[in-house]
Amino acid sequence: MASTGAEIIAFLLTISGWVLVSSTLPTDYWKVSTIDGTVITTATFWANLWKTCVTDSTGVSNCKDFPSMLALDGYIQACRGLMISAVCLGFFGAVFGLVGMKCTKVGGSDQTKAKIACLAGLIFILSGLCSMTSCSLYANRITSEFFDPSFVAQKYELGAALFIGWAGASLCIIGGSIFCFSIAENSNTSRRGYAYNGATSVMSSRTKVHNSVPDKTPPKHFDKNAYV
Repeated sequence: MASTGAEIIAFLLTISGWVLVSSTLPTDYWKVSTIDGTVITTATFWANLWKTCVTDSTGVSNCKDFPSMLALDGYIQACRGLMISAVCLGFFGAVFGLVGMKCTKVGGSDQTKAKIACLAGLIFILSGLCSMTSCSLYANRITSEFFDPSFVAQKYELGAALFIGWAGASLCIIGGSIFCFSIAENSNTSRRGYAYNGATSVMSSRTKVHNSVPDKTPPKHFDKNAYV
């Protein structure tokens, strides 16, 4: 019962993390222009993995999609690939996790379901690592440009999408780890299922052997003179 509850908690954590990671991909604010050192702000610049936008003081936004995928910076292409991989892995992990849970009626025996749940946990951990790497790579580029004194272009700060991605990746990794421990709990339960009757003493074994062997001593025939 305890392992079933742990699997349900793990499934809820991983699904929540996968939803957060999926929502991070189309989120607008991956980076926002900083107001550090400025007195009057007339426009706000922000960007994500697909476009860059500017919002003026009246609240009107003008966006421009990246014109060419091959002309993009390498870190943006890497972040795109990692985030898409994280979403796809999370989908397959959810399917395997649903099949491998003990509370479902598909997947075969308990040992088979435990292996499937462990596989789902590994997939979710890989999905979380992909999302974590993507957000960290993007944040590293922002912080390196912000603290670089020779960088004279527009500087940015970390957007809300990065924090959402880190939270979702953490939930996927935690839930996937719980799924991986389910196979160890299942093996311990199966070992405790065998009954142990204890060691048989030497005297009891000899008694059992003696009682089980029939008496082959031939009967004694007495002559009639023996009663005289």
